[in-house]
This record gives sequence, C-alpha cells and structure tokens, in this order.
Amino acid sequence: MSLSIHDIFSTDGPIARIVGDAYESRGQQVRMSEAVERAMEQRGRLLVEAGTGVGKSFAYLAPAMLRAAESGERVVIATNTIALQEQLLKKDVPLLRRALDLDEETLRVALVKGRGNYLSVRRLELASKRKDRIFAGDASLRSLHVIEDWAYSTEDGTLSTLPQLERPGVWERVQSDSGNCMGRRCPRYEQCFYQAARKEMEQANLLICNHAIFFADLALRRAEVGFIPPYEHVVLDEAHAAEDVASDYFGATVSEGAVRSLLGTLHHARRHKGFIDQLVLQDGDTEAIDQTIRLTLDAQDAADRFFQSVVDLVERQGSGADQTVRVPEAATFENPLTPKLKELGIRLKRLRERVQFEEDRFELNAYAERAAMLAASAEALVDQSIEGCVYWAEAGSRSARRRRVRLACSPIDVAPILREALFGQEASVTLTSATMTTGADSFDHISSRLGCDDAESLAVGSPFDHASQAELLVDETMPDPRHQAYPEELARRIVRSIEETDGGAFVLFTSLATMRAAADRVEEPLRQAMHPLLVQGRDGDRAALVERFLEDDRSVLFGVSTFWQGVDVRGRNLRNVIITRLPFEPPGRPLTEARLERVQEQGGHPFMDDSLPRAVIRFKQGFGRLIRSAEDFGRVVVLDPRIVTKPYGKRFIRALPEGLPIVRMSGEQSDEASSS
Repeated sequence: MSLSIHDIFSTDGPIARIVGDAYESRGQQVRMSEAVERAMEQRGRLLVEAGTGVGKSFAYLAPAMLRAAESGERVVIATNTIALQEQLLKKDVPLLRRALDLDEETLRVALVKGRGNYLSVRRLELASKRKDRIFAGDASLRSLHVIEDWAYSTEDGTLSTLPQLERPGVWERVQSDSGNCMGRRCPRYEQCFYQAARKEMEQANLLICNHAIFFADLALRRAEVGFIPPYEHVVLDEAHAAEDVASDYFGATVSEGAVRSLLGTLHHARRHKGFIDQLVLQDGDTEAIDQTIRLTLDAQDAADRFFQSVVDLVERQGSGADQTVRVPEAATFENPLTPKLKELGIRLKRLRERVQFEEDRFELNAYAERAAMLAASAEALVDQSIEGCVYWAEAGSRSARRRRVRLACSPIDVAPILREALFGQEASVTLTSATMTTGADSFDHISSRLGCDDAESLAVGSPFDHASQAELLVDETMPDPRHQAYPEELARRIVRSIEETDGGAFVLFTSLATMRAAADRVEEPLRQAMHPLLVQGRDGDRAALVERFLEDDRSVLFGVSTFWQGVDVRGRNLRNVIITRLPFEPPGRPLTEARLERVQEQGGHPFMDDSLPRAVIRFKQGFGRLIRSAEDFGRVVVLDPRIVTKPYGKRFIRALPEGLPIVRMSGEQSDEASSS
C-alpha cells in the first residue's frame, strides 16, 4: 500500500489533517487496523473486539478502501444496524476518501439492498392502469396514489424514502421482483431503479450491506444463485449478532400473512377483485379464469384449516397471550395447504401461456413461483425434512386485529454451515464488535458458535478511562422476581435511581411484560417530577424514541432487546443506565432450548458453556450504552443481586473495563465495596 497504517493514523497523517485539532491518534485503532490489513493480505480469518471509542469503523475501512482501490479486489462490509450503515456511507467513507485521496474512479462504493426494496416503474404503471380491477378498498387506492406521487421525485426508487403507507401490502404490487422481471425486453429497462443499482453494484469494489442481505446471499450461494458479485474480502461489523441473523436465513418459515397476501392478491373473495379477475386469455375463454379463481378459494380454505391447526397446537402446548411452542416431531397435524398451493402454482403457469398481454405472463410467473415456494416451505416444516433444525409454531395475541401465525425452523448450530459457506472459501473474513469476548479476552464462545475456530484474534480495550468516568452500582437487596413484592420494589428503586441523577436514564429490561408493568407503576411519580417517560413499543420506533429522548436531558427511556445495543447517545443526556435483570435468554425459547440440549449431548455444561457467555456479551452491550466519548460521565445500576451473590456473577464483573468502581447498595444505603 502507498501509505502505511501507522502513517495514516499518525498525529500528522492524512486523517489528522482533515479532522484538525479534534483528532487523537489511538494505539488500539492502529493495532486493529494493522491486523485487518494482514488478514486481507493473507486471506485470513480475524476476530477483533474493539472497545467503545477505538474507532473500529475507521480501523477496518482504511485497509479495506486502500485494498479495493489499489488492487482492484472487491470488499464487502456488512453491518447489523441501519444506523451504522448510514454512518459508514454518509460520514466515514467520504472522510476517509478525502484523507486517502481516492477518487470515484479508483474507489467505487455501492450500497447493496434487497431487490424487493426497489420500485418497478413498469409494475407501477400496470397497477395504476388496472387499479379499479385489482385493488379492494379505498385505503389500498390511497396507498397507490402515495406511491405514484413519490415515484415522480424519488432518486433511488427504494423504500428508504417512501412515506408510510396506509396499506403496506400495496408495495408488493409495484416492487421489483426477479420472478416477473422482463430484463432488457422491459419497456422501462432504461428507467429501472433496480437495474441501475445492479449495474452500480457490479462495477463497485467496496460494497456496503446489512447482515440480512449478506446471509441471504450466502444462503442462495449454496444453491449457486447468489446476487452479490464475487468478492475477495468480507468485514462483518457488529458481529455479535451474526449467529442469530444467519440462523434466520438458513432456516425456513411459512406465515399466515405471506400466504394470505398471495391469495388475496390473486383474488379477493369478498370484493371479487384481484389479479386473476382482470386477466384476458388469447382465445377469450373465461372458464379457465373461473377455474383458477375457484382453486384460489380452495387454497384460501386450505390455508384457514392449516393455520388453525397451528393455532390449536400452540394453544394446547402453550400458555399466555403471545406464544411460541416447540414442535418436537414431524406430522403433528394434516397439511392441506401444500397440495393446494402446488396445484395453484401449476394452474398459474398454464394460464401464463394463454394470456393476451405479455406483462401478465411475467406477473403469473412470479405468482406461480411464490405459490411453489410457500408450498415447499410448508411441506418441509410439517415433515421436518431440513436436518439439524429446531422447529416451532407461533401464534400471536388473540387481542390483535389479525394474529401472527407461522411455522418456522432454524439450524441449531450454524457453525458447520458457516464453516463451509463462509470461512471455507478463499475470501478473507474479519469479524468485529465492541462485545465479543466473555472475560480474559476469550473468543472461545463466538468462534465455536460461528465455526471460525482457527481464526486469529485480537482484543483492544477502550481508550476511555472508565475508572474515572463511570461506576457500577449493584442493589443487593432486590427481591426475587417470583416474590409478590417484586413489581412494587422494582418500580420504587427505578424511580429512586432516576431521582438520584435527575433523569437522563435508560432503563433496560429483558421482558416486554415486565417493562410495561413497571412503566405503568412509575408513570405518575415521574410525571409529577417532570421527567418525560418514553416506552419502547408505545411511544414510537427506536429512532423516534432516541430523538425525543435527546430533546430533554431529564428524559427517561424504557427499552428491551434493541436498546441494549446499537444506540449511541453522547453527553449529559445519558448519565444513568439501569439494568433491571441480567440478560439471560428465556430457556423456553425453542432455539435456545435446542442449543442447550445440543451442548448437553456433546458433553458440555449448558449453562456455563452457552447461557452464561451469551448473557455476559449482552450485559456488556447494555453497559456500553453509558460511556460513548471521553467527556461522558455516569453510572450503571444493576437491580439484580445475582451479579454479586452467585459464583457466576464474577464472569459479568470480569468482562467489564478494568478499574471500574463497584458500589454495593444495601437497601437505601450504599457503600463502596471493591473495584474490578
């Protein structure tokens, strides 16, 4: 490379000259970047944990961008969150491009999105022309008009800029789809947003995508139909989430929503409208149309019976409002859905050869493919023919307008799959995150779960001085959650902790039900104290909640799942992170249960070898919300005494930054007891 990594990140290097006085050279960042450079040169495998503040995106982008520009090799960078993807595209890559003096001919950057994110101009025109015959209801027509208006102004034709639709399902009628793509025969080929993006992607040497796209492509590559162009290097950022995303894409699912969407598109039984109804055959025959409509209705009846069987299964085996139950063996109920969808798919292909208009042939092809795919998924799930998977059934709350009902499966262990499909290939692979180790710089858990056992590893700590910027407070006297006093005590101590910092708090939960119950109890005292309360799932999506949280430095935000990671709030606005429980996964979750059984079968200790490492990593993620810059100060409060009363609690403590002060609270009193 023309510049060494050390020179790039030096205090008088090209980045420093652009950033100015705010730039600070960090030894951890240089070490990480040099390790990434070596991995790319040697086509190796690398695991890097980089603590908060290291600047890991610059650390892997610099060697990746130079590699792409100087050697012509293609690099794929995949992130788990949209926020990080946008940071790379809008901030980090442009700044490094300037610093490294890489023009757009030398370094060609493209964002990779799934095909279904793009508008098909031809399909929109077709839907607009036939709207009165295919759309049932005014809400669908209004949604179509929103898409039509947006289509005149959009630059990239992707969902990211589309206003929210009253009927989101209308998008399926106008999105780009491989099954009905006419290719160069399309009259709108030159205006096609997807084809333009595809051309840009094929010409690019630095591709940025999310984990979902990357693993979806990896799954398709096993069938030799991947859509990401060949690449020589991969960087997976936020790699702590890679196992769960990979599990989703190497499994299978069939949902009531997907089946009903297809059948309702073909023919809406109540309104007698749909795609089939408006077809015209070359010979003017209407009986074939009527037969296909009857077959669609038969398939809808089969879907009713099939998904009712799923609901019955869940209600027999489960309890509570929202249930997911494991399906331990094949053929626990009849499957009328697969034969009807197969028959429908064949009928649609026969109609394809007889329709008058060419565009209808392509539409019919896409619908036939979807019917066949859903039929195959239902059959595989009922027969449990995909080896190495855990199978489950899910039925949402009865109180919902429409229950979410589905059958699904995921591989219990993705390591063998990734060992072959990713780590067994010639491309270099770098996996990085702020949370990968489980104490003493051990990567054993993540390397075994992902199948990269022989990877090089590097842990570089945070440059921040956690010993002076933060403290950990542990409430030793919280009652057990099974105790009747727990809900009241939890609410009381949350309020007390919020009062002690005058707000500016994230309160992290492991249970949606517990979060909602606590929110109900604290809402009035927080209102009286004039602390705005924001609750995930009630007060907007994640981005909106964070934006509102930043408007008032006395705000309080209650969150589960996604708020444990990927949220970056700097400064005084966040000075108190309250962790209500150590984040162990619910043991009744089918995939979790199956993973623990597999560890047991292999002679391991399910809790120590799997449950505990996962909880430690997630705990580190929650702790990491607090200190995001050298100017941040605050505390993390743990309302779970197990961290100091159980022997395994030491694993959580050891995973935290060295020198962190630990305060053990007893009731209303607190005494500094030790430091890690």
